[in-house]
Amino acid sequence: MDIKNFKAGTLQKAYNYSYFLPEKINHSFFWSDSAINELLEKASLKLGELNSFSRLVPDTDMFILMHIFKEAVLSSRIEGTRTNIEEALADEKDLDPEKRNDWQEVNNYVRAMNEAITELKTLPLSNRLIKKAHRTLLSSGRGEHKTPSEFRLSQNWIGGASISDAFFVPPIHTELQDLLSDLELFLNNKDLKIPHIIRIAIAHYQFETIHPFLDGNGRIGRLLITLYLVASGILEKPLLYLSDYFDKTRSLYYDKLTVVRTKNDLGQWIKFFLTAVIETAEKSVETLGKIISLKEEKKNQSILILGKRTKQALTLFNSLFSKPVISVNDAKKITGLSAKAANELVSIFVSHDILKETTGYQRNRVFMFHSYISLFH
Repeated sequence: MDIKNFKAGTLQKAYNYSYFLPEKINHSFFWSDSAINELLEKASLKLGELNSFSRLVPDTDMFILMHIFKEAVLSSRIEGTRTNIEEALADEKDLDPEKRNDWQEVNNYVRAMNEAITELKTLPLSNRLIKKAHRTLLSSGRGEHKTPSEFRLSQNWIGGASISDAFFVPPIHTELQDLLSDLELFLNNKDLKIPHIIRIAIAHYQFETIHPFLDGNGRIGRLLITLYLVASGILEKPLLYLSDYFDKTRSLYYDKLTVVRTKNDLGQWIKFFLTAVIETAEKSVETLGKIISLKEEKKNQSILILGKRTKQALTLFNSLFSKPVISVNDAKKITGLSAKAANELVSIFVSHDILKETTGYQRNRVFMFHSYISLFH
């Protein structure tokens, strides 16, 4: 199908409201818009650069966790959660009680992403895997009563105080099985000669339009993008997350999805999505480069001059790239030092501007590797 002829779907009448029934998408797509081809070529090049960087940089895995935390914070922020990355990285016990629900939602997202990436080694990207990720996402916190891991059995809507004044009403629940089976086939259909980046652009639009869960659709839909890029081999490691771009262009993001449904203009959505991939991949490469520079700078200027404590200092320093918010007790466990020696080592890190105390307390102090975390803002 030429995307110029794409029909997004139709409005259908229910008992006392209308809902949008999307067309199925498990078929070929082609286009004659040269702008799409130019953006696709650039996006492919940028993802190739990101892959190359992840191969060349040692210990990339320790940085992936930070990317996932940033994604979790931003993806949850789009849904109204108000946790920053510093709070998300802290232990729950170190947070004020009123911040713990938001902390829980972000950390659920991190677990959902990590578990889903692991699941991809044995499971295809499927409705089964999506439901498992959803169960983890809503396992505790505000969404735990919104039927985790189950596709909805009732009508939902987006915007508005009630369904009668909703901004958008997704398909009725009795249509979900056919629509989600079609989406699953589209994601895995090897007979379709559609570039992977464009395939996931279309799939993300379709998932958000189906809106199959009572809660968590936006977060699962954005998680789906990274999972697909890894499952298809486009990315060797999960280093690309689009929530930062979608958060900064939130109104435009929603407008672009809406224009597909109201004007059948799939091309404008694909171009928006490709632009998001290009800008995000560029930023990811830039951030990884800054991390490597920071690591070398701090290690050479501050760590290697500590004499007999260098070995434990290096152990603690390297651990900060995967756990950048710590307590003295954490430092004790990481280094194997006594409480007194660990406290002294943390104090040295503070004096060398590696760690910064965040609580102002005399006891139960929490320290942050601030120059590292700031790279993810």
